[in-house]
Parts: sequence; C-alpha cells; structure tokens
Amino acid sequence: MIGQRKRNVGSGYQWLSLVAALFVTTLVVSNIIAVKVVTVGILTFPAAVILFPVSYILGDVLTEVYGYARARRVIWTGFFCNVLAVIAIWLSIGLPASPFWTAGYFTTSEASQQAYEALFGFTPRLLMASFVAYLFGEFLNAFVLARMKVATGGRHLWMRTIGSTLVGQLADSTVFISLAFLGTLPAVLVGQMIATQWILKSGYEALMTPFTYAAVGFLKREEREDHYDVDTNFNPLMWRQ
Repeated sequence: MIGQRKRNVGSGYQWLSLVAALFVTTLVVSNIIAVKVVTVGILTFPAAVILFPVSYILGDVLTEVYGYARARRVIWTGFFCNVLAVIAIWLSIGLPASPFWTAGYFTTSEASQQAYEALFGFTPRLLMASFVAYLFGEFLNAFVLARMKVATGGRHLWMRTIGSTLVGQLADSTVFISLAFLGTLPAVLVGQMIATQWILKSGYEALMTPFTYAAVGFLKREEREDHYDVDTNFNPLMWRQ
C-alpha cells in the first residue's frame, strides 16, 4: 500500500552494507581510471564511463528498496570516501621517492616519480568539477526515482530507473564538462562532449535494466523492504533518516 513500507524483520538489513560498499567502490575506482581518455570510432570519453554508470544503477537499487534517506547517507559516504582517496593520493605524491624505487619500465626513481605524478595527479579544476557533478547527479537521480515511485504506485520500475538516470546523468555530464572545460575548449565541442557522455551513460543504464530488475527483486524479497518516500524530507544536506 502506498504510504507504507513493508516492515523489515530481524536486526537490520542483510545486504545494505554490501550494496553501499559496491557503490562507494565504483565511485572511487571510476575517479582513478578517469585519467585515461579513450577513443572508439568517433566517440571520445574518459575510461570511467565503463564503470561509473554502475554507481547510478546501485543508487537506483538503494533508493528503490531502502528509500531516499538511506540512499542519501550512502551518497555522502561515497563523497567523503572519494575525498579521502584524493587526499591520500596527494600525500603519496608529495612523499619523497626512495633512491632505489623504480616502477614498470622506468629505470630511475625520478622518472618513476614523474610517471606516478602524471598518472595519479589531479588538476584542481577537474577535481572540483567531478565532486560538484557527482553530488548534483546522484541526488537528482535519487530524488526523481523516489518521487516517480510514489507517483506510479510502484509500477513500471524500468520507467523510474531510466527516467531518473536521464535526469541525473544529464546533470552530472553538464556540470562536470562545463566546469572542467568551458573557457578552455570551444563551446560547440563542450556541448558535443556533454551529449556524448549523457547518451553513453544513459544507454548503459538502459541496457542494464534486466540486472536492475533482478537485483531489486532479490533485495525486496530478502530484506522484506519496499520503501515509499511519501513523507520524506528530500533535503540533500541532512544526515539523519
């Protein structure tokens, strides 16, 4: 019944921590591999495209099963874990390299250090663009899915997951590309990059719809939970449920 949720039995959720851990892992790993730019045919995009959309799929699963408030906590947890990863990488770059340390095909510690910095170093502008885009995209995705679930009475899960992703990924791609590249690249190229990333990420989500259905169905049965965000406070800055 809309306005109520199935009561979870036992002492807490069995699978929530695993879903949250997968969400955070996909986010952190995506930001690390995003330094590589890939070209396939006429399309150019960061390597993170192969994994980052999974965070939206997991975000859909979190909101659909456990509700917006719990998804909000996981989104903020992912944000702070990503900040921690960035700080750790920055500190590791600043540490002096051992004279006998070599990496890969590099024969001197100086060359290895330069390669390490080139691979793991973050441009502050790109980093801030990534953080802001992540928060806008993930929270819009969760908000739209939660409101659509109530509006549809829990029917048409595919419509909610794809619809929320179209909104969230559009916000993510627009905010990131605009903040990162406007002023340094032609506006037409920036627009093309936004459209390319949006289409690729949204298409990824659509193709994964059978997986989303399977995951949601499994979790609802196992957790005996199917949350409807009827009276939820959607303020993204809140931590309490």
